[in-house]
Amino acid sequence: MSSSELPCYTLLHVPNDWELPSEAQLKEKFEKGDDKGRADALKKLIYMIQTGEKTSPGMLMYVIRFCLPSNDHTLKKLLLIFWEIVPKTNPQGKLLHEMILVCDAYRKDLQHPNEFVRGSTLRFLCKLKEPELLEPLMPAIRTCLEHRHSYVRRNAVCAIFTIFRNFEFLIPDAPELVSNFLEGEQDASCKRNAFMMLLHVDQTRALDFLSGCIDQVTQFGDILQLIIVELIYKVCHTNPAERSRFIRCVYNLLQSQSAAVRYEAAGTLITLSPAPAAIKAAASTYIELIVKESDNNVKLIVLDRLMELRTNSAGERVLQELVMDILRVLASPGLEVRKKTLALALDLISSRNVEDMVMFLKKEISKSSNESADEGARYRQELVRTLHTATIKFPDVAPQIVPVLMEFLSDDSELAAVSVVEFVREAVHKLPHLKPVILQSLQEGLLSIRKPKIFMSALWILGSYCETNETIAEVRRLVKEAIGELPIVDSELRLIEGTEEAKDDAKAGSKPHKQLVTADGTYATQSAAMSTAVRTGEDNRPPLRRFLLDGEFFLGATLSTILSKLAERYAKLNQGNSPRVNAFKADVMFILSSIVNLGKSGLSKNNITEDDLDRMCTTIKVLAEGCPGAEEIFLDKCRESLEIMLSNKHEVKQDEQIKKKNQVEVDKTIVFTQLSARADQVTGDNLFDLSLSQALGTAQKTSKFDFSSSKLGKVIQLAGFSDPVYAEAYVNVNQYDIVLDVLIVNQTADTLQNCSLELSTMGDLKLVEKPTPCTLGPHDFTNIKATIKVASAENGVIFSVISYDVRGSQSDRNCVYLQDIKIDIMDYIVPGSVTDTEFRQMWNDFEWENKVTVNTPITDLREFLAHISAITNMRCLTADAALAGECGFLAANFCAHSIFGEDALANVCIEKANPLEEESPIVGHIRIRAKSQGMALTLGDKINSAQRERKRGARAPAA
Repeated sequence: MSSSELPCYTLLHVPNDWELPSEAQLKEKFEKGDDKGRADALKKLIYMIQTGEKTSPGMLMYVIRFCLPSNDHTLKKLLLIFWEIVPKTNPQGKLLHEMILVCDAYRKDLQHPNEFVRGSTLRFLCKLKEPELLEPLMPAIRTCLEHRHSYVRRNAVCAIFTIFRNFEFLIPDAPELVSNFLEGEQDASCKRNAFMMLLHVDQTRALDFLSGCIDQVTQFGDILQLIIVELIYKVCHTNPAERSRFIRCVYNLLQSQSAAVRYEAAGTLITLSPAPAAIKAAASTYIELIVKESDNNVKLIVLDRLMELRTNSAGERVLQELVMDILRVLASPGLEVRKKTLALALDLISSRNVEDMVMFLKKEISKSSNESADEGARYRQELVRTLHTATIKFPDVAPQIVPVLMEFLSDDSELAAVSVVEFVREAVHKLPHLKPVILQSLQEGLLSIRKPKIFMSALWILGSYCETNETIAEVRRLVKEAIGELPIVDSELRLIEGTEEAKDDAKAGSKPHKQLVTADGTYATQSAAMSTAVRTGEDNRPPLRRFLLDGEFFLGATLSTILSKLAERYAKLNQGNSPRVNAFKADVMFILSSIVNLGKSGLSKNNITEDDLDRMCTTIKVLAEGCPGAEEIFLDKCRESLEIMLSNKHEVKQDEQIKKKNQVEVDKTIVFTQLSARADQVTGDNLFDLSLSQALGTAQKTSKFDFSSSKLGKVIQLAGFSDPVYAEAYVNVNQYDIVLDVLIVNQTADTLQNCSLELSTMGDLKLVEKPTPCTLGPHDFTNIKATIKVASAENGVIFSVISYDVRGSQSDRNCVYLQDIKIDIMDYIVPGSVTDTEFRQMWNDFEWENKVTVNTPITDLREFLAHISAITNMRCLTADAALAGECGFLAANFCAHSIFGEDALANVCIEKANPLEEESPIVGHIRIRAKSQGMALTLGDKINSAQRERKRGARAPAA
């Protein structure tokens, strides 16, 4: 058995800078040093044993001779650790003779006058697995049950419990002994340990004790109450007839002073009784725990329990009555807690309580303005999303919600404003009766919007849904008011010239200072030029003009589409009035041409891009010359695209809800009849019918075993068949660690001594412990296991070599260098999912980017996207509806998470080199962004290597 398979109870931190002493140095310190020197030597000896260094058998006697007689408490504590990890048997499995002396020392420590020494020794005895050592100590352990100090008594109970469970023949009367001890014990911790033992070894005695004191349960300590709840849970599940006997006790424990007891009692009550009263009592207890507990992790755990109550109809009905109580949790400061609470309340909302919930959330919105900027903005965004969903579910409350949400359009936080715009877009589309109210509110608040993206979205909604002459004219007026005096360039130049003249006048002192008298009677002066400069400042410009001067010309390109829609709809409404239509189109072209002129003038912070310029010029040309299909494209096709996008989002949400329902919780009880080793078994099969069909020969035949899913398909050959020592490894990746199971075969006729596997790592990998050397006989083999910790999601390499000595040979130590083991990042990457807004925010925040050029034999765009998703474990965030159609160009976003909490994003932009040819190659780039440099580079390398492998695979058939 290798060292990694031995039982381990203590984890020790071995300092990186400690020096490996020789055995002679250790022996000298044990023999001639004082207690402090011996303690230091014993520490180093413990480090040597833990790291796999070999020590001579004689070292054990030095510890027994010079350390065991000492009364120093530090040395005694180190000795307990030493006796725990040191081998106590010889290679034949028999107990070492030296351990007889150690056993006598144990007995003396169990009779020591100091309670710390007694208690520590009793705790150590719980870890011993050698009955030969424990048998002489049993009288002393029994005596410790009567010690005056509770520390000794409670550890004595633990020792008796462990010994009885492992070696019942050593103390067969343990249940009776502990039961008598429990009757007369007064200390809470001792009673808890004794009751816990009876719970596991003799439930009848435990129930007898509980029945005698069931009325005093609420007065017990919390540690004993927890064990009582556990006993009731086990007994009632084993024997349901006992429920009526103990369920009142569980109700009483819901009023305990301990939060842990109330939590466990609520969970037990739900499993014991499906009655609405029991569910309501448990749910109320959970809500009180969430409100009163300060730890956000505890709040999240209890919220999960509340969500589990919704899985049955009875629980959902009860929780619907407690929605307003659940919303009290929103007073907690944690954003994750608030998000879960809002999601739960949204699932429980009904026509009876929706109005109360809306009023409560309106108050929360006003409170959120007092919180910190970032936290408050994210919370307001969640509140807006909740109100959005509630409005779509229950349109009757929309008139109350719309005015509240419209106030967020001018909010400094873009997160909440984006959610409001999404709500307005969906509400206008799906709730036609609200269209006049929403459009009127948008028109009133348009000029107060401070963010260009929000302004653009609000203007798009107005341009898409204003369908009368009056509303279209109002939108045109708002656009003119938002853009200011036209043409933009001429007015800006006049403004600049006027400001410079005012500054020159101020410098020359041409204008006298105006003398003012302040409230306290003193004199103050003010320059007329100064007030002029303030009046002509940037803040007084209309919003659309200010955005354009800041270089936001994509807003101008969007405006061109919006005004084109308005022009086409206006022309449709006024088909018999050509002069009026032409005047409207001329006005639109004047606005767009002024924006184009501004983009080329250099007055803005950034010049207009070629894409935006091309789009605006095309729109002006369409307005001037006309286009046969323009009306259908602007008025019909755009509306159809919006309908497809909204319906696709709805389908995605439904799919996510179905996936959540189908997920199995980690702590869900396993029905063992499902563990039959059959590939075609369906959950819930009737085992009697199944066995009958097998006997009759009518059962389906099982498929052959797939070796690709077994260990044999994951073995890495490390050495050649002609090497004196052959090695192969199975790499088992288990989240944060890697276990190497290495098979070593001696292919020679010699005995190999000190055969050891030396490992070294590159990357964020760390070897936990050094594998223990072994001896291999002629043609013998062995398995060596090594554990390696992983710190981050980056590619790593494990280098290894086998070194050994040949018995009887005088030559130097022999070595066999093994093949490198490459650890793939894909073992730590899982598909991720984020919203479009979160994707853009993360894309801006991540500082590391890796750009990969597409070079692949794949000629189909969607096949290439699927290939990228498969090789990188990244999920495609772009909806299928957005990827539909054939245009020779595709752009898609991907996301992935690592098990270490790191995120990675990717943007794929690809196109056909010649769209007219079906077999034309794909060109483009893949941009990867991540928070850490290693993850961005590693994912890029993975994509490059996958493209090369695909190339080689593509050439193979041609050869």
